[in-house]
Amino acid sequence: MSLTGAMPGATSPPEHLLAAGGGTLADIENAINSVFDPISDGVSAFVFAEITVFGATFPWIVGWLVLAAAVFTVYFGFVQFRSFGLALRIVRGRYTTDDEPGEINHFQALSSAVSGTVGLGNIAGVGVAMTIGGPGATFWMIVAGLLGMCTKFVECTLGVKYREVHADGTVSGGPMHYLRKGVAERLPGAVGAVLGRVLAALAALFILFFGIAGGNMFQANQTFAQLRNVTGGETGPLGGDGPALIFGIVLALIVGAVIFGGITSIGKVTSRLVPTMAVVYVTACIIVIAVNLPQVPAAFGAIFAGAFTGAGVAGGVIGALIVGFQRAAFSNEAGLGSAPIAHSAVKTKHPVTEGYVALLEPFIDTVVICTMTALTIIIAGTAFYQEAQTLAFAAGGVTDTDGVVVTSDAFATVLPWFPLILTVAVALFAISTIITWGYYGQKAWTYLFGKSMLTERIYQVMFSLFVVVGSVLTLGSVLSFADAVLFLLALVNIIGLYLLAPVVKREVREYRAKLRTGEVRDLQKTLD
Repeated sequence: MSLTGAMPGATSPPEHLLAAGGGTLADIENAINSVFDPISDGVSAFVFAEITVFGATFPWIVGWLVLAAAVFTVYFGFVQFRSFGLALRIVRGRYTTDDEPGEINHFQALSSAVSGTVGLGNIAGVGVAMTIGGPGATFWMIVAGLLGMCTKFVECTLGVKYREVHADGTVSGGPMHYLRKGVAERLPGAVGAVLGRVLAALAALFILFFGIAGGNMFQANQTFAQLRNVTGGETGPLGGDGPALIFGIVLALIVGAVIFGGITSIGKVTSRLVPTMAVVYVTACIIVIAVNLPQVPAAFGAIFAGAFTGAGVAGGVIGALIVGFQRAAFSNEAGLGSAPIAHSAVKTKHPVTEGYVALLEPFIDTVVICTMTALTIIIAGTAFYQEAQTLAFAAGGVTDTDGVVVTSDAFATVLPWFPLILTVAVALFAISTIITWGYYGQKAWTYLFGKSMLTERIYQVMFSLFVVVGSVLTLGSVLSFADAVLFLLALVNIIGLYLLAPVVKREVREYRAKLRTGEVRDLQKTLD
């Protein structure tokens, strides 16, 4: 799932998320949407165009992401499995010293990137997958997450390999840099130089636009809408336009205070916020599962049976596979090129070390958190979930709005008060996403307009102002366009990853050789 939570081909967020607007706000919103409507429809029609395989229909961009993940997994010899232990040791800081170039440590880089992906997709997205694809979709979601680990490994290694370390010690990295430099290296001459610059410029534009619209405005609007909903809706204390404006200003001040501090400040915040959110959410899942412990074997049985028999699933086995792969691809963003921006700031002399750390990201996001959510939903088996499944089979679709309710109801079977905690979790997820995408957008902005204190401050002020705009306006067409743009980034990024995969393989060989010869040592063993 993309950060906005929109399903492929969706044209607007759920109606209940629309900020209420009196005459003037509604007029402004309608005017902006009318301009973006034809643009959004055209781009979305291309990006989310559907293809049919073995009778199952799905967006081609999902196939593009999954195919790349499978190719890289084979090309790198299933590195996500062979090097999982090494990745854990690296993220604990056992191979890297504080005096190496970069701004943040491995754990902070991982937390910053995870904060941009863990969110509504892990709450509502899983509910959608379970409703449309049945329990069997969970199995394929896990498979897609495991494959996506290798894509993250490739793109984040390249992010560090081709990053720029500035005179003040700050770092700029991401697809803008490895596409421009790397493609020029791999395709010498004018063709490589021109293609690299074009791909890099497109990547920067896509990241900047989505950062402002999807990674910022939608998250602000979603957060306020959730708060308004649990406090009584339009008739409650947060009804009307005034509270939305006040909320937007307060949120903008919070976000601005963090992003003005750069990745060091962001890393400190997310390294505390993300683990806390994950622990609270996973603990709640464990409580529900523990209370219903006798049903766990049957839940796993339903997952495997649904994955391979397709019983009760629209489209059979392929239907469950596609839904699972789709939700995983839209959740962990492997291959989109966004995460390498955060990972590039890590302190390391060896680019591949951050590739190893990055492969943990889809594991945390999809394999752990999404699976815990799925188990909770299956075990709870609420009436709403059963009804939503029936309606999905009949109508062929379901919204993320229903997905939130499916997940919330599952928790409420054991923890009646949990929907309130879920609202807080959604708010924290959204805030961490805004902060991380604020940094991503800044790096794209400075790539396009130059890096200086002035250009950075202009962007940071503009980004903070859009937090306020997002709180009071829901620009449906703009957000749908941003959703499509994010996946255009995947098209551009993966072309570069295919071209640069041999560079990553060389980095792996060199680092492994240094580990064998002792040139790179486990600092913990050295201290012992």
